[in-house]
Amino acid sequence: MATPDFVLALREKIGHAPLWLSGITAVVTHGDNVLMVRRSDNGAWTPVTGIIDPGEQPATAAAREVLEEAGVVAVAERLSWVHTLPMLTYDNGDQSEYLDLTFRMRYVSGDPYPADGENTEARWFAINELPEMSLDMRTRIRYALDDIAAARFEV
Repeated sequence: MATPDFVLALREKIGHAPLWLSGITAVVTHGDNVLMVRRSDNGAWTPVTGIIDPGEQPATAAAREVLEEAGVVAVAERLSWVHTLPMLTYDNGDQSEYLDLTFRMRYVSGDPYPADGENTEARWFAINELPEMSLDMRTRIRYALDDIAAARFEV
């Protein structure tokens, strides 16, 4: 599901007004490979991303999103980066700003495929052969793959 039910319910009340949401980025590793998905809305390659449901633990949300979007079971190893994204205005006029929590995830099982319709492709890429992507997504991957144990925080 592209837009969670709780967001749709909020939109009924606030219309297109700015909405603050918490999201995750799940950088799943399997050996020297990274799981990537090609988004159906804009064709961009990204790690798995998603919105945290109310009351859901962020690491649980990351594992859920990986399973829902790519059919892969993964577990969070560490929080890599905490940052906010600039205000986004969607084609329908909705505005959202996201707090993104980027996790390094470890592969457990499953063969990637576009499981829920949010993506047209899901597959492993060698770390040194990642597809073209935005600088922000590349930074999320770089921070998740580095050997720094503590999460980065934007100040």
